[in-house]
Amino acid sequence: MTISRRALLGTGAALGLLTACGSNTGREGGSGGKGPRLAQWYHQYGEPGTEQAVKRYAAAYRKADVRVQWRPGNYDEQTAAALLTDSGPDVFEVNGPSLDQIQGGQVVDLTDLFDGVRDDFNPVALAPKTYDGKIWAIPQVLDTHLLYYRKSLLADAGVRAPRSMDELVDAAKALTTKKVKGLFLGNDGGAGALGMTPLYAAGLSSVTEDGEVGFDDPAAARVLGRLRQLYADKSLLLGAPADWSDPSAFTQELTAMQWCGLWALPAVREKLGDDFGVLPLPADGPHGRPALPVGAYGAAVSARSGHKKEAKDFLKWLWIDGTRHQEDFALSYGFHIPARLSLAKKADKLTKGPAADAVRHATEHGYAEPLLWTPASRTAYQDALSRVIKSGANPESELRSVVREVRAELARVKKKS
Repeated sequence: MTISRRALLGTGAALGLLTACGSNTGREGGSGGKGPRLAQWYHQYGEPGTEQAVKRYAAAYRKADVRVQWRPGNYDEQTAAALLTDSGPDVFEVNGPSLDQIQGGQVVDLTDLFDGVRDDFNPVALAPKTYDGKIWAIPQVLDTHLLYYRKSLLADAGVRAPRSMDELVDAAKALTTKKVKGLFLGNDGGAGALGMTPLYAAGLSSVTEDGEVGFDDPAAARVLGRLRQLYADKSLLLGAPADWSDPSAFTQELTAMQWCGLWALPAVREKLGDDFGVLPLPADGPHGRPALPVGAYGAAVSARSGHKKEAKDFLKWLWIDGTRHQEDFALSYGFHIPARLSLAKKADKLTKGPAADAVRHATEHGYAEPLLWTPASRTAYQDALSRVIKSGANPESELRSVVREVRAELARVKKKS
């Protein structure tokens, strides 16, 4: 099984089967550098060339013998188990780290590595890596989800690119014909792909800055009602050959608009040329704002490592000082945004057209799920969203139940801190 960087923006679904967690698992490549041996773990990317690239970066480091391990299977579960042992990685890629890993003392504080450069890291990517004023992982690259729209189809229907959720509902209905649906949000109607994004578009959040439920507000039910309307209007493409993360429904003109990832942009451009644009999810209501999720795998150091200083030095060399490696990792093996703002602004592939728009949208309208938004809270919300969209469940009552569950979960994690 291969996993691309799109996994970092998933909704908590398992990435594959759990595999053995010993230090001899996975393919290994060493740098042969002088100094201690460091085990570096990555999840198994689906993008050709990525494995060779990270091994090449490691081989260029001369102050330690860095051994890269490419880890197939359910990487998140593998790593969580390995961090509790002495046979895990020294440095590792992490979709987090999680609040439990930070509170449990399983990862090393990396705050000092950011001296003089912290302001150059995208703050949306840095926020979920930060807890108690300290930074626990270095963001590697950013991914985001976007609303792709076909310019010619909108023009033929006399529809402008939607600037509000009401306009999105109306546009999807107007663009729906016998052969083409107006919008594709995934084969489940959008519950999995959209996640919390509609609530952020309504001016809300998952968890507030002071650690309270961020969507105990009538605006939450209203925006979920918009999603139900899309489903009830039969404006949504359902049962597509490939799900929302693949742009084929959009490029094959099965739909005029599609929610998909930044990673799809090169394939869309190859098929459609300039006949497309990208947007965040439009704002809803008087206090709404455009919104799109931003996620970033990070590089962290295990607290069980016997070489914590050397591991930190290596990560600083690679993900703080090594700007050439960072741009290569983001744009040579897939299509992603460098975590450093200065690199994102000057990268040739991101300076014009929809790519530049995507960078701007991610910078201006991006949000990241905070550490306090735990898997249990996410599951409760996702289940309720699915019932609203597909079954027409009452948004107000569904959200009341979710608010109760999330409050209980927040109380649990705060008690541990």
